[in-house]
Amino acid sequence: MRRKMAAGNWKMNGSRAALAELDAIAAQSADFDVDTLICPPTLYVSEAVTHASGNPLYIGSQDCHFETSGAHTGDNSAAMIADLGGTHVILGHSERRADHGEGSELVREKARAALQAGLTAIVCVGESEEQRLAKNTLDIIGGQLASSVPDASTAANTIIAYEPVWAIGTGRTATTYEIDEVHDFIRARLIRRFGDEGEGMRLLYGGSVKPTNAAEIFATDNVDGALVGGASLKADDFVPIIKALAAS
Repeated sequence: MRRKMAAGNWKMNGSRAALAELDAIAAQSADFDVDTLICPPTLYVSEAVTHASGNPLYIGSQDCHFETSGAHTGDNSAAMIADLGGTHVILGHSERRADHGEGSELVREKARAALQAGLTAIVCVGESEEQRLAKNTLDIIGGQLASSVPDASTAANTIIAYEPVWAIGTGRTATTYEIDEVHDFIRARLIRRFGDEGEGMRLLYGGSVKPTNAAEIFATDNVDGALVGGASLKADDFVPIIKALAAS
């Protein structure tokens, strides 16, 4: 049985003072049978790990370089994230794909580096509004899956996050029919490629997930949790989502 996961992506938000929210999140969600992950900006990962010590809380990063070291000013390797105590890394987020021109092949190389460093890779896929309106959603998702996910991926080291680009940070959420269609498609593709390991990979939904819509989303087939943006910054917003996931 796949374990449920509530993952928080703080994006370029937060501060050292804001890390106190991690204590509140851990304390208020300790009794829920859910894996809880927070990915703050990388420079806060080490201190976040200290806050999470002794608590049922994983800490990850939002990106990594595909090389282990070298002349890459401003970048961080997967090994460095692991050295700080991080356990997961988000890769291929639509904001990275759009803002930094990252293609699926680069995402795959980053994911390979993450797996080699012992991190769990959260590989993001998702279509734009134009692609959905053109009825190209499944073709886009299928192509991203094929090109972004390494052959060495297993249920233990890889998580797939479906985030429709048009729903990220907009307040708009995909309908349960839309989520169900894409998640069923992703599951079928993963099983076809990876067999039992594909059946075991967790699938997260992301895109304006909040306390008011979490229960409905988590009732959808093949949704094993959520990748949450703004609502993960405060315990008062994130813990109700974790509670809804635990109850699903």
